[in-house]
Amino acid sequence: MKKILITGGSGFIGSHLTRYFVKANAKVAITTKYNSIFDNIRLADIWNNITVIESDLRNIDAVKKIKKFNPDIIFHLAAYNDVGGSFENHSESLNSNIIATANLLETIDNYEQFIYISTSEVYGYQNNKVPFVETMKPQPISPYSIGKFSGELYANMHMSFYKRPIKIIRPFNAFGPWQSMKAVIPEIIIKCLKGEDIKTTEGIQTREFNYVENLISGFVFCAKSKKTFNNIYNIGSNQEIKIRDLTKLIHRLTRSKSKLMIGALKKRKTDISRMKSNYSKFNKATQWRPAIKFINGLKMTIEWYKDYLRLLEDKKSVFFKLF
Repeated sequence: MKKILITGGSGFIGSHLTRYFVKANAKVAITTKYNSIFDNIRLADIWNNITVIESDLRNIDAVKKIKKFNPDIIFHLAAYNDVGGSFENHSESLNSNIIATANLLETIDNYEQFIYISTSEVYGYQNNKVPFVETMKPQPISPYSIGKFSGELYANMHMSFYKRPIKIIRPFNAFGPWQSMKAVIPEIIIKCLKGEDIKTTEGIQTREFNYVENLISGFVFCAKSKKTFNNIYNIGSNQEIKIRDLTKLIHRLTRSKSKLMIGALKKRKTDISRMKSNYSKFNKATQWRPAIKFINGLKMTIEWYKDYLRLLEDKKSVFFKLF
């Protein structure tokens, strides 16, 4: 019956974490910029089971609202998380990821633990040295990753100077139901299901993708462990896949008639060539392992998006009327 605060609780990963703790009968609060079920559609069916705190964490006065909830455990997920978009919106990205984190840490101080959700993007370029391990020197190469790493530094300062009970997690790429269409897996799935042409770069860069429920399990293991305080941990699967192979796999699993145009797009200058985790440090501390295989998670995600599209196209559905 802990009181759990999840900042960014209506986001893709945050909504799955919120659902987990509601199901576990915890007292759950989320922060969101808008206290509106229409803007937080991912949580529509459990909206009355959570405390919704309308708070833009970039505003110190808004952050003070959280004190009334008095959380035992804080999962800090709220962020500007569009890596590519952060170049054009660097001010919003940096303020959302640095100032918001600082405001939260400076305002709330009586928690049992504060879990900062960072990102594997902080590793940046490592000259193809994979898997990424926590001892590597971070080399963030986007405003997004710079902001997230700065949040790590601020959390580290509170761990060292104020002796706060803080944990830092670096999850690797997530996928699953309710993910934004800007992300590569839902984008490819939707295009495959609609039969639209799919244009990619040469696609030789690799990424590690983790089914969202595996990451949620990792977050929970981290929260339950007394060994994970004052440290940084990767959470991933230690598996990588080329983007071109991912595209072909989704195309095959969806039995799509879409035309694959691999190599039609130019390589992005800021594209990291390889990403792969080593989560052995976290496994040693918590005994956690990903339970759902990548292929199974991908199949479940495809089925979810099939249902999603059916709702969007059904004139009698709430989704159709809403959008």
